[in-house]
Amino acid sequence: MAIKNEILYQMYILLSLVVLAAVGIFAQLVKVNVFEGEELRELIDQSYIVEKKIRGERGTIFADDGAILAASTPLYNLRFDPHAAGLTEEIFREKLDSLSYYLAYYFDDKYTVGAWHDRLEEAYDRGDKYFFLKNNVSYPEVELLRKFPIFRRGRNGGGFIADRNEKRAHPFRILARRTLGYVKEDVKVGLEGSFDDYLKGEEGTGYMLKTPQGDIPQKNLENITPKNGSDIYTTIDVNLQDVVQNALLRGLQYHDADQGTAILMDVKTGAIKAISNIGKVSNGWAEVYNYAVGTATEPGSTFKLASMIAMLEDGYVNLQDSVVLNQGKTQFYDKEMVDASPHGLDETTVRHAFEISSNVGIASLVDKHYNHSNKGRERFVNRLKDLYLHLPTGIELRGEALPYIKEPNSAVDQWSGTTIPWMAIGYEEKLTPLQMLSLYNTVANNGKMMKPYLVRDIMNYGDVVKHFKPTIISSRVISPKTVVKVQSLLEGVVERGTAKKLKSDYYRFAGKTGTAQMDYKQKKAKHRYQASFAGYFPAKNPRYSCIVVIYNPREHGYYGSAVAGPVFREIADKCYILDPDLKYPLNAHVAKLDSKKLPSWQVGYKDDLVKVAQEFDVPVKDLANEWAVFKTYNDVDSLFLLNRKMSKKIIPNVQGMGLKDALYLLENRQVKVRFKGNGKVLKQSIRGGTPAKGQTIYLRLG
Repeated sequence: MAIKNEILYQMYILLSLVVLAAVGIFAQLVKVNVFEGEELRELIDQSYIVEKKIRGERGTIFADDGAILAASTPLYNLRFDPHAAGLTEEIFREKLDSLSYYLAYYFDDKYTVGAWHDRLEEAYDRGDKYFFLKNNVSYPEVELLRKFPIFRRGRNGGGFIADRNEKRAHPFRILARRTLGYVKEDVKVGLEGSFDDYLKGEEGTGYMLKTPQGDIPQKNLENITPKNGSDIYTTIDVNLQDVVQNALLRGLQYHDADQGTAILMDVKTGAIKAISNIGKVSNGWAEVYNYAVGTATEPGSTFKLASMIAMLEDGYVNLQDSVVLNQGKTQFYDKEMVDASPHGLDETTVRHAFEISSNVGIASLVDKHYNHSNKGRERFVNRLKDLYLHLPTGIELRGEALPYIKEPNSAVDQWSGTTIPWMAIGYEEKLTPLQMLSLYNTVANNGKMMKPYLVRDIMNYGDVVKHFKPTIISSRVISPKTVVKVQSLLEGVVERGTAKKLKSDYYRFAGKTGTAQMDYKQKKAKHRYQASFAGYFPAKNPRYSCIVVIYNPREHGYYGSAVAGPVFREIADKCYILDPDLKYPLNAHVAKLDSKKLPSWQVGYKDDLVKVAQEFDVPVKDLANEWAVFKTYNDVDSLFLLNRKMSKKIIPNVQGMGLKDALYLLENRQVKVRFKGNGKVLKQSIRGGTPAKGQTIYLRLG
């Protein structure tokens, strides 16, 4: 009986425990469903796996010499998972105090040590898997955090999460900033926008667990790796870009203008070597819009070049013909036209009328020869079309403004009897500065028209994806006879005409001044002007063409010769300083050394090259910094030490160097070197300008 009672007693105890457990479970169910149900259901609804597009690293935009113009720099969003698989509660509790100390003193002092301790402990107790630390953290700061207690154990062992993002950086700040452009959602501007498909690469796919605390990457699901974008190599020369931008900025500040643009183009190829667009903003000056490409205005007197080309091509005028100026005033129907500056001339030659930029002279000639019939008006417009002035240049930038050339038979163009004379002097038509420069570049290039371009190569990991060659729009836009005549006219403008104050004693350049009244149709408005100068240099065998346009100058004059001309002259002067090929030898009559016996194109460390020259008592013109190249010129009795730029992120061109210098440069860029032979480097297996990424390069010496 005693045994039976003992068994019953044990069963009652067990049954009581079961009942208590059941009551506890029931109570928990009531709590979850009644009191916490809504909150938990909301958490479940908010936590789910989503597919996320992952961008590859955006390509870099380089200058012509390999300098970086725009590149992506990594930034990181930092999170902490206190419940990471390899992080035990024991380790977390043991290291929490020291982690809090490091975070407070070396990461974010907005919180005290105690505050960091409480925040992290609360995150642990809540079960957070993605606790927020900070967004947009730099790589050096991330590396520092990886040394902190707990975090040094890594992602799985320490719960430290660093999700990478990218920010576009511009090492040269506002240099060509608007031309480089940007991409923001659906807005695409400049080279970044035009070449976005190449730069952005191909997206990959990743999976994220969406939670109220944030998105948690899922490493156990299959992801598709993104492909990095290609790099863009432009035609821009950073040294010339700096010259153009600073000269333009000084001109804008001195004349208190609203905005301005300046473009420098290689005459033979159409390559844009520099392009600057600067506007006044609330806190100073910035590149806010690409006026060079996107703004079409009435150009004013720079357009007189087109009028002269038309008349010369049609054989209507000779440069020594006489033209009536009537003291600088004349009447076309109900409108009076006057010359900008008084000259007191009743009559002069066609050449002189152009050189002094006589509105009356040029307009009268065009009116006489083309405005007598509809056929004549069509002939004039067709001559302008022969110069491609009715078409955009096709530059690789979005948003190029369309040129506007009136058509005689168009009902919408409001053609009148005064249209032809006013078109002749740069009104009643619209062109962008780049479109106007294209005409002057054609004259400088002896009648051959080149397409302006900004990009020479698209490359991916050293391989050329696409190469852009100079494009000839037309090999003969202007006849040779006319080219010679208009070239002499543009030289005369600088020698004797409106730009004679800009004349240099050291070199000759050619060009045309332009002054356009921007609000001439609004008689009661305060006058605003557009000052411009377009031309090329040197006058013989030109290297560069250039246009400067400054809008609404308020101080120190408004004529093109006083406002835009000095900026052009400063650009030309500094190009001569930077480019030895432009220099004319002033001591050509002095007996010189035989240049054939001088070591031209010897490349190496500058100090070593200088020592060699000094040893043999050879005069040296030192224009280099650390690395240099010897260059000789037929008419110069000195060696020139030209600067050889060496970016630390790209493989340099070491051809012509000795092995010692080549090894130094390549191995400092973590490139493995294999060589054969002895002497100077004759060939290298990887092209100079390729990003240095630990490759092996083969050199042949001889």
